[in-house]
Amino acid sequence: MKTGIEQLDSKSEDASTAESARLISRIKNGSREAFASLFSHFKPRLWRFVNLRLHRQLRGRVDPEDVLQECWLRAVTRMDYFPDTVSPAGFIWFRMILTQTLIDLQRRHLGAEKRSAGRELSLQRSWNSDETSSSMAFQLSAQLTSPSGALARAELAQQLEVALQGLDETDREVLAIRHFEELTNAEAAMTLNLSEQAASKRYVRALRRLKGILEAIPGLSGFGTGHPH
Repeated sequence: MKTGIEQLDSKSEDASTAESARLISRIKNGSREAFASLFSHFKPRLWRFVNLRLHRQLRGRVDPEDVLQECWLRAVTRMDYFPDTVSPAGFIWFRMILTQTLIDLQRRHLGAEKRSAGRELSLQRSWNSDETSSSMAFQLSAQLTSPSGALARAELAQQLEVALQGLDETDREVLAIRHFEELTNAEAAMTLNLSEQAASKRYVRALRRLKGILEAIPGLSGFGTGHPH
């Protein structure tokens, strides 16, 4: 027998919509089981968020599973405030809680020298643009170099970070959430407070500019930047 989430992922749009309504109804009636099923469904996508945003100094010291567990515990206490629709608002709701969870965790581990929450959340419930550049540079350098080239990776990450900082702030964020977190266009639009059409145009433009950045760095011109979906 299919679970609520499996039915939610059905190819039949009508069935999916009906199951979505039933799942939301159960959550609104206080069903922690339905809430847990939905969180489990989103968990791989939330893990991508942690993988992108976790500060480099904490990699290897902080287990992403622990971050997600703390996010879940926070989400349970706020279950009454879960939105009335699953997509895209449902995922964005969990992502918002995970954002604050990760910021608080990094502040605890890294100390008072971390930026204030006001600066960390400079973009519509999102990250400071310098943090976004640093995170994307780290991810790109890891994809473009082998483990044996650790020094070259560090140098490449530094070059990429400087180059990415030349992008418009919103372009950087739309690249992060579409290309690295793999949010849908509708989710990106909601996160950035843009129309879906505007979000799509921003992503295409930002991806084109990212390709230009990579082509300007020797040896990287062949790197593909196709959309993950």
